[in-house]
Amino acid sequence: MASDKELSDFLKSVEKRAFKRTVYAVRDDDAALDIVQDTMIRLAEKYFDRPAAELPLLFTRILSNATMDWFRRQKVRNNVLKNFSDFEGPGADGDFDILETLEAQDGTVGAESAADSVSRAQILLRIDSEVQRLPGRQREAFLLRYWEELDVAETAAAMGCSEGSVKTHCSRAVRALATALKAKGITP
Repeated sequence: MASDKELSDFLKSVEKRAFKRTVYAVRDDDAALDIVQDTMIRLAEKYFDRPAAELPLLFTRILSNATMDWFRRQKVRNNVLKNFSDFEGPGADGDFDILETLEAQDGTVGAESAADSVSRAQILLRIDSEVQRLPGRQREAFLLRYWEELDVAETAAAMGCSEGSVKTHCSRAVRALATALKAKGITP
């Protein structure tokens, strides 16, 4: 059974990544925040009696299900109400800043020259744009495997599919990203 401190520490450690992952999926900051908060509440209410080691996989699964539920609700709402205010341009979620994430990880962004910093910012924005263009399941598999660093089995459990499907989605996502980025002159 996870203690209150373990649960609190776990939620603090995943909140930013979960938010960014959800923003990638739903492309709406407010909806992403609601989904992550609901996920955290569900985890705390329903799974407080589980060992701390089970929390990451449970959280990921609840977050995936909550995101899919959001899409279902949106589809029903849009079919019933035909809400035309949802037709926004592709840059509606421009608050995501991947440089902020990288700076928090290694603290070395400030040591770059201004030209290198600008070049890196432009490349990262292009990468971010291409990740957003991936189909939903490919994007989810890619982010879980390479952003959240889950293994294939954990990703399959979180997505509710087979390990083979995870490998296929990841392979297609990596291939699509490599092709799109190469076309824009970005190579490893």
